[in-house]
Amino acid sequence: MHIQSEPSILYFGTPVVLIGTKNENGSDNLAPISSIFWLGWRCVIGLGAASKTTQNLMRNRQGVLNLPSVNQVSAVNLLAKTTGLNPVPEGKIQRGYHHLEDKFGVAGLTRQDAETVDAPRVKECPVQMEAVVEAVHGLSEGDIMQRGKIVTFELRIQRVHLEESIIMDGHPNRVDPDKWRPLIMSFQQFYGLGEQVHQSTLAEIPEHLYNSYDRERAIADQYRAEVA
Repeated sequence: MHIQSEPSILYFGTPVVLIGTKNENGSDNLAPISSIFWLGWRCVIGLGAASKTTQNLMRNRQGVLNLPSVNQVSAVNLLAKTTGLNPVPEGKIQRGYHHLEDKFGVAGLTRQDAETVDAPRVKECPVQMEAVVEAVHGLSEGDIMQRGKIVTFELRIQRVHLEESIIMDGHPNRVDPDKWRPLIMSFQQFYGLGEQVHQSTLAEIPEHLYNSYDRERAIADQYRAEVA
């Protein structure tokens, strides 16, 4: 039996991402989010307008999407109520946020340079995706009470770095879902994936049939850079 309900949030479960961006003074910013989805080598993320990451993406148009596994949950938790904004916006103060600049140090994470963007990778994260902003859209543009408070970014992936431990044996361009254990956020709580519950019909489709122009473009750009 279903009942009518009005939850304050609708976070039914999405992967946690640590977004690495550059502040205007050249320092690194690292922020955890979970509002994200992918299509091909593009993704859409949602951020509050009053966010340092939002400011950095608006200014630099580039960043790194670092995906932690369940093994990095403690580090993510240490960043949960921190912000690169100073002064801290009133809305974040009400939620218990505080200003922090050295996010890598506090979380005990290791910084790595990206190869195609000016933003930090996180060594401990098994998945690192270098991305550029292709488009910016507001949310709730037709609602005067919410207009301008949330921003969505369309990001195009330029380079993917995968930890060898999650790669499928004999297939360097495939992630093994039995090895990859992403950190999942569901209604503000952390979870991991369990065992596979059933064989997927979609898995009968070879992955290469999902190749996109963005992927081929990224590969071509890397080749041109290597031979230049």
